[in-house]
Amino acid sequence: MEPNQLELFSAAQPPSTRKNRPNMLLMDADALVRWKGQIAAHQQRARDSKPAQQVTLLDFAELDFPPAHCEPDRIDPFSLRLCPTLFYRLPVDGAGEACIYFVLDNAAGLILYIGETCQSSKRWKGTHDCKRYIEKYQDLHYQYGLKTAVSMAFWWDAPAKVQPRQQLEQALIQKWKSPFNKENWQRWGQPFG
Repeated sequence: MEPNQLELFSAAQPPSTRKNRPNMLLMDADALVRWKGQIAAHQQRARDSKPAQQVTLLDFAELDFPPAHCEPDRIDPFSLRLCPTLFYRLPVDGAGEACIYFVLDNAAGLILYIGETCQSSKRWKGTHDCKRYIEKYQDLHYQYGLKTAVSMAFWWDAPAKVQPRQQLEQALIQKWKSPFNKENWQRWGQPFG
């Protein structure tokens, strides 16, 4: 039997003290390891599965779909060159390019977040909720003495047009079920939100 989402969190605090504290739930070390294991198992199945071959009578050139090289099943985030999570602090010329980006924990073999942007150099300079999730995720690992290796990876062949790039991003989020993306909070919970 798979654990219930509520079982992932420690109920060490009595209800009377919890009601005055907003979202102060904390996973214990075993729950964190189980949570990551469930995600890793799903993502490994997604990586190992062969895509279904679809035959179409329509000419894709007439539709607003990304070209064949942008098919989600052809993009393996684990094979991309890694960058530090603070990449946005490095000096760059210009606003950057369109891309799909991935936040990975290489120590656990997890894709934590998937995003898209048309300005790769500017997207993370300001406020981004995922930066806070990463910080809380790493803090919890540090607290329990668990290894983590969070980094970024960029896929630079993303469509320049917004709609096809966002369609590709959504397809990747649905395939990998990345836990920091809001689309998957119901599945994995929101322990770092």
